[in-house]
Amino acid sequence: MAIEARIRELGVRHKSLERAIEDEVSRPAADAVRLRELKRKKLRLKEEMESLKAKPN
Repeated sequence: MAIEARIRELGVRHKSLERAIEDEVSRPAADAVRLRELKRKKLRLKEEMESLKAKPN
């Protein structure tokens, strides 16, 4: 159960980062450094979620 809760928590953070990326991209002068960092964080969360899902219960 703890793994499932962690996956849900990571999913919420992943969606939050997706919104932040969309907001940054929609700005007239998007900050490329901020955008790159947001994308890296999002990818790390996705990788962690996939790793947790792959673990046997």
